[in-house]
Amino acid sequence: MTDTVLVTYGTTNGSTARIAEAVADVLRKDGLTAELLPARSVTSVAPYDAVVVGGGLYAGRWHKDARRFVRRHSGELAKRPVWFFSSGPLDPSASERNIPPVRGVQRAMTRLDVRDHVTFGGCLEEGAKGRVAGMILRSGKGGDFRDFGAIEAWSESVADALTHA
Repeated sequence: MTDTVLVTYGTTNGSTARIAEAVADVLRKDGLTAELLPARSVTSVAPYDAVVVGGGLYAGRWHKDARRFVRRHSGELAKRPVWFFSSGPLDPSASERNIPPVRGVQRAMTRLDVRDHVTFGGCLEEGAKGRVAGMILRSGKGGDFRDFGAIEAWSESVADALTHA
């Protein structure tokens, strides 16, 4: 059994952080020790038995902190079970169908033999940082499309894989 899991993420406005928090909460509820940290603050993955990495999607790319985390720690990540999640579609599409990982994430998944990837809906609400975010909000296309039931179900599958390893 694996018992110490790092849940890390790259986010700009906090939506992906909230998803990562929900993932960590489910892992803890299932008896695992889950540490939740922003990707930019992780100095080593050596203390962890498994890792979950999440990144917000921006213009078809994972958040830079998630990309840099994976690049910086790829040697250690390749030695342990790893799961990825993305967040971003500002519509219900992520709840309606499986959205495959973007190309850069798919390449990292192949290199690291990542166990699974899922894309969750994103959230962009008033007060979000960035020029593009402001344009999206002004166009009326913001909102909260995160499906916490789906996030919890996916997190349960991760916990199940780790507790029955």
